[in-house]
Amino acid sequence: MKLLSSLILLGSVVLTLGCAPAPGATNIARNGEASQISDFKYPIMGYAKNAIDGGKNTDYHKGSCTHTNNQKNPWWKLDLKQMYKISNVVIANRMDCCKERLMGAEVRIGNSPNNNNPVCDKVKSVKSATLSFCCNGMEGQYVSVVIPGRSESLSLCEVEVYGDPVNKGNKVCW
Repeated sequence: MKLLSSLILLGSVVLTLGCAPAPGATNIARNGEASQISDFKYPIMGYAKNAIDGGKNTDYHKGSCTHTNNQKNPWWKLDLKQMYKISNVVIANRMDCCKERLMGAEVRIGNSPNNNNPVCDKVKSVKSATLSFCCNGMEGQYVSVVIPGRSESLSLCEVEVYGDPVNKGNKVCW
């Protein structure tokens, strides 16, 4: 009975913690290079790099969000410049309008620069500005957000990525 109670308590702690990055974890997205399918033309301020500028203002008109043109399968991509084991991805969604546009977007992680990578998770709710995804050590150099199968504008106000470098070198045994 004590074991069952302990397991239930542990399960509720895990559910409560959710998918937040570990305390003190470093946002590795800030060192990457962002790109997107297109830049919204009016006004021209929704550049891809805005999603990794450290600003979390969710009002597009304050200049810290991305914005693509309305087109089929829009995407935003981050090149981390090396392979990482990704534990978490946190997205700040646009909230001044249009938050529902992000519904169904996929967070993808892998080594393909053309966004043809495995899906970590999908956006299932846009009630909150902050969307957290557990990627459980998925490996890759690229993190992308893609809205598959429909024409839409993609707007992100911040993307944070947490993980550890994948060691490619030889292992030394003592």
